[in-house]
Amino acid sequence: MKRLILLSACALAASAQSKSADFPVPLGLPPIPWPADNPYSQARAELGRILFFDGRLSSNGVVSCAFCHIPSHAFSGDTPFSAGVNGKSGVRHTPTLIDRAWGKSQFWDGRASTLESQVIGPMANPDEMGMLADGVVQKLRDIKGYGPLFAAAFGDGAVTFDRIAQALATFERTIVSGNSPYDRYLAGDKSALTKQQKDGLDFFNKKGECAECHSGPVLTTEKFVNLGIGMDAANPDPGRETVTKKRGDFGEFKAPTLRDVAVRAPYMHDGRFKTLGEVLDFYAKGGLSNPHLDTRITPFYMDEGTKRDLLDFLSALSGEGWRKITPPSAFPE
Repeated sequence: MKRLILLSACALAASAQSKSADFPVPLGLPPIPWPADNPYSQARAELGRILFFDGRLSSNGVVSCAFCHIPSHAFSGDTPFSAGVNGKSGVRHTPTLIDRAWGKSQFWDGRASTLESQVIGPMANPDEMGMLADGVVQKLRDIKGYGPLFAAAFGDGAVTFDRIAQALATFERTIVSGNSPYDRYLAGDKSALTKQQKDGLDFFNKKGECAECHSGPVLTTEKFVNLGIGMDAANPDPGRETVTKKRGDFGEFKAPTLRDVAVRAPYMHDGRFKTLGEVLDFYAKGGLSNPHLDTRITPFYMDEGTKRDLLDFLSALSGEGWRKITPPSAFPE
């Protein structure tokens, strides 16, 4: 199988700071691929930011997008499962929204092809935000202060669910992370990484073969992989199979980005691991055996020194961009 070497895959993307439309992205990231039918505007992104934090989009008026995708936790969940409007926990860990602008599909199982189509999932789920599209639209129409914001973003004050989804997706595309020590290292600053981090990078690319699934500027190939997580349960989560209906995809879940992974515990689609050290130990053991285990998941030797080096390298993937995002000081009335 051809190796995907992380260093070479990222070198071009990290060569200079990129800009996409009028929205600058940090060092290491390519231009944001704005959809032709939902181009970037500052007004649209700002409307999306306000909507993202507004709990009134949920049935209980409390649970916002930010309720589960916690901004201070790299826009991911800080517990294995997040609770929705009825207090019931979800069945999968809340993934990060960092760098989803470049995602080929959304959710752990890839069931949404775009960020725009992703919006309806959590909003309509009775265990998450508990709202139907018509209900959300009517709520926002009743809040007069939203009219001018929609007009600034779309040219007139009409509130539709498509526009809500477009505004939220525009904002989510601005949740980026770059200019990490790793990005600066690739851009030519060889002092940006310590010797231990460089050794960790070498293991990551070579013996560990981590770059098979975590490569490119966003540090994920977006591949779906069966690691064996949860496959020993009485009723395992079928994962990707639910979407494709292919038995061979049973138990597969998307390889997440590794950007800012050091601050995103817990880990895996069921949030079972509290630390990255536990994650590395799991991989070193070759995952959990099951009939659909990915053939790339095999045991490897990793002594404590190598483990420390690898953990040090992963900490060097924490960057800038998303940390500047703050909640609105007030919401429309």
